[in-house]
Order: sequence, then structure tokens, then C-alpha cells
Amino acid sequence: MFAKTFYAVHPDMMEGASNGDLRERHLVSGLFQTGEIVLTYSHGERFIIGGVVPDAKSIALPVQSEPESAAGHPLLERREMSAVNIGEGPATVTVDGQSFELARFEALYIPMGSRDVTFAGAGSRIYLLSVLAHAAFPLRKITLSDNEPMQRGSPEESNDRTIHQLILPHTCDSASLCLGLTRLHPGSVWNTMPPHVHERRSEIYLYCDLDDHDRVFHFMGRPDDLRHIVMENEEAVISPPWSVHMGAGTSNYVFIWAMAGENQDYNDMNVLDVCQLQ
Repeated sequence: MFAKTFYAVHPDMMEGASNGDLRERHLVSGLFQTGEIVLTYSHGERFIIGGVVPDAKSIALPVQSEPESAAGHPLLERREMSAVNIGEGPATVTVDGQSFELARFEALYIPMGSRDVTFAGAGSRIYLLSVLAHAAFPLRKITLSDNEPMQRGSPEESNDRTIHQLILPHTCDSASLCLGLTRLHPGSVWNTMPPHVHERRSEIYLYCDLDDHDRVFHFMGRPDDLRHIVMENEEAVISPPWSVHMGAGTSNYVFIWAMAGENQDYNDMNVLDVCQLQ
């Protein structure tokens, strides 16, 4: 049922790791395949990271296939999920008979216990994130205009950006999933600057809105021993709790960030001075 499983990584495993090793352990690629749903599984916070490209047909969220005791049960029996449309065309997501149309960069929060979830819409590309949940919260559509965005950075520092907090306690209730979208303005390429670490949460970035010839250099590792992964459009990266996560692109772009872990406090992070990095 999962195209790939990603395992938890100790920081010592960064030592001696090749670029290929880093990509194998942290880079999530190939999520968006026409006419398919692709799901991957990460041991970090038990994230499911997926993509759906319905094209001309409706695609259903699969039921569980393992272990034997759970086979045939709904995938969201003990999970919550977000669905974000990153495609140019509208997406229709139907949850237990209720249908929602999602324009580009609109999101749907899907609660624990949802049984039948289907995705449709030619031209849509739907990004999925799911984590374990302890309670069911209301099914809800979230748009970029639902909450006041945060403005951070400046053109002079090449990090002028707008942050939309889509799933956080003050915007949309969830058990543990936190989700947002950050848009870099023209002329800006640095995200999440100054960089930070949060030991109590794992984080997933999906980079999108990049041209075919553009790339993002995503930095990770301990602050005093940074490494990087070169990423293309619509690729995701898994950041362990001990790792810095920041990136710089060859052009401006959009990235969708998702967190889960011990708490939902957006400001629970150790902010670093860029001069600390090595």
C-alpha cells in the first residue's frame, strides 16, 4: 500500500552519508502520478505523505492492508488527514458523502474516523498528509483568506515571504497535525530565515510552483554540520526533530510545511543565528 517507507534517522548517521544516502533517507519524490494515488510512510511522527492526480477519473483513499488485524479497515480509522490542491484545476474531495471543491492552494481537514474519501478533478494535484489522532474534530475547508497572513523577511535579505497558517489551534482544530503554506515573493529565494530547530516535532516540506529548470537547495543536519539536498518541483523532504530545515531556490516558489509531535505551539522552536551555521 505504501510506495516507500522512511525510517527514523539518528544524527550520527549523517556522518559519512553520501548525497545519495541523504536523498534515499529524506527525499520524497514521485508523489504525483497521473491517474494514481501514491502514499509513502515515515516513522517520524508516523506521517503518511501522499499525492493524488485524479485526471479524468475519481480515485478513492485505499483501506488498510496491514497488519492482518487492520486489513480492510478505513485508513483514517485512527488518523486525521489534510488535502491541499496544488494543481491549476479545481479538486473535488468527498468525505462520507460531503463534497468540497478546492481551488489552488485551498485545503481540507479530514477528521479521524472518516471512512469513504474520494478525490476528483481534471487538472487538480492533491497533496496528502496524515498523522495519528486521538480525537475527531470537525471536517473543514480552509482557504488562504480565512486568516490574516504573516509577513516575514524583506527584499533586501532575499527572504520576503507571506506565511498562511492553515491548520493550527487558532485557525482549524486538529489532534496533532499543523499545516501551512509559505509564498516567496519575486526576488526572494530564502525560506525560514533565520533557521530553526524544534526538538519536539518532525516537519515535512513540499516545494512547489517551481519551473522545470529551477531547483531548491534544502539544508539539513546539525547547525554546526550542515548538508544539503537539491530538490525539484513537487518534491517533499522529511526533517527529523534534531535537524535544521531551510532552503534557497534559484527563483521564488511556494512551500507547504506540515508538523506533528508533542505539541501544536507554532513558536516552539530554537531560532538560530545564521552565523552559528557551519
